[in-house]
Amino acid sequence: MDSKINILIRNEVENFKKNMRDPILMITIISIMILVFLFILYPLIKILSESIFYNGKISLEHYKNIFKNDSTLEIIKNTVVLGIIVSTISTLIGFLFAYASAYLKIKNKGIFNAVAILPMISPPFVIALSTILLFGRNGFITRGIFGIRDFDVYGLKGLIIVQTLTFFPVAYLMLVGLLKSIDPSVEEAARDLGASRWNVFKTITLPLMVPGLANAFLLVFIQSIADFGNPMVIGGNYTTLAIQIYLQGIGNYDIGGGTALAIILLIISIILFTIQKYYVSTKSYVTVTGKVSRERELTDSPKIVKPVYYIIVAISIFVGLLYILVPIGSFIKLWGADYSFSLNHYKYVFGLGMKPIIDTTMLALVATPISGILGMIIAFLVVRKKFIGKTFVEGTTMLAIAIPGTVIGLGYVLSYNTKPLVLTGTATILIIAFIMRSMPVGVRSGIAALQQIDPSIEEAANVLGADSKKVFTSVTVPMIKPAFFSGLTYTFIRSMTLVSTVIFLVSANYNLLTAAIMSQIDVGKIGVASAYSTILIIIVGIVVSIMQFTLSRMGVNINNGEGGK
Repeated sequence: MDSKINILIRNEVENFKKNMRDPILMITIISIMILVFLFILYPLIKILSESIFYNGKISLEHYKNIFKNDSTLEIIKNTVVLGIIVSTISTLIGFLFAYASAYLKIKNKGIFNAVAILPMISPPFVIALSTILLFGRNGFITRGIFGIRDFDVYGLKGLIIVQTLTFFPVAYLMLVGLLKSIDPSVEEAARDLGASRWNVFKTITLPLMVPGLANAFLLVFIQSIADFGNPMVIGGNYTTLAIQIYLQGIGNYDIGGGTALAIILLIISIILFTIQKYYVSTKSYVTVTGKVSRERELTDSPKIVKPVYYIIVAISIFVGLLYILVPIGSFIKLWGADYSFSLNHYKYVFGLGMKPIIDTTMLALVATPISGILGMIIAFLVVRKKFIGKTFVEGTTMLAIAIPGTVIGLGYVLSYNTKPLVLTGTATILIIAFIMRSMPVGVRSGIAALQQIDPSIEEAANVLGADSKKVFTSVTVPMIKPAFFSGLTYTFIRSMTLVSTVIFLVSANYNLLTAAIMSQIDVGKIGVASAYSTILIIIVGIVVSIMQFTLSRMGVNINNGEGGK
């Protein structure tokens, strides 16, 4: 044991001496470690410390106080129940879309794929807003068509609908890759031996997919319990933990109670993330089969194709309808009462409310390249370099994916509202929030891309005298361009649509579109909220189209990267 420790220490010392010979590399490593500590780990330490200190002493008083309130257990139960229901339905729908895409001979697969991905590139509460327009108290269907005046879509049932439609693409994107990885020769051998399609599905396809289904279920569950936008818009009296953290900490000025709730939500998220990351994802039997031996012969049996096709068409039409309703709602004078055409909402937005649009776009444009470059640098360091603290950098950036936005938002308020580093109310903290919420995905895609590239080219450049900066900019980045640019696209979309973290950080100096949309919904100005949402979707569409057009002219196909989502 002692000899192993000595070897480990000797290796670390040698790595340290080697890195010291490259000052730029050493400065970069230290800077990254400081950044990761300050803006991912330190806010969590601050929340934990705030939750366990009471009147200057270590105490569990804040926890006792929140559990004295009967509603706390009810809120935790609400969060878990919602997560289980949404995860189950989302995984089923995601599987249907994935099965249709990978196994069935059906028309319009491109449209179905686009519809499945649409909720991931739009503001998190657009579906909630559309659901209110359709099924709310003044909803077009409930009151306009059926004349129902007291229909209440708010609460659990509304949340199940909007979260399912928002998060099923997560399950779809995970499952479609796994289904396409299954070697068709195994199933075809079973068919040749006389097994029916149902028996092949039941005894081969489904068992192979069980770890993937469990993985998708857990990922959706994590997103559901961390969701802030949808419960805020359509949750009504059905409160979840993410909402209660905000209400307790900011609404009731009970920071201690808010931090205690944040720790509970964080623990649930990290436990699920750890199970998903280190247990379920390693149980995939599909991946061990390696590359499929040949193309799958798609099923065209009407008994299978027709039911699946009609279900996904119905879901696609419903999702499409919800998205079309937002721009339509922005041109309606008074939804539910006067459906005449009007530009009043846009006059209001362009006359008085342009600040959130300008602020959000400018801050997102600043954050995007920084996040993209940082993600690739961290991926490069993790995959290609050996240094003290490497496990800390890799582990903390991965941990950031599991941290709910409300938790990190509250952590920033606690950490950077007092000296020595006062950042709240500034553009800097908003840009940092954008970067830190997007960067982990860029790191993951960068790591995945680098692991597929033979390091001998970079080693050759090193041998020829190039330092780490030269190797990174001249050799590494050109080879991982798709992952880098897909990280840029993801960061811009995420920054424009982020709500859970920034809701704690917006101020009179800087207001953001998502916060402005939520405040308009809160005061009942659905038309103005629809106008803001439409503008947001248009800006995202324009910028992403420009980025993709520019990249295609440069010969970069970001679909080859893995960081799109």
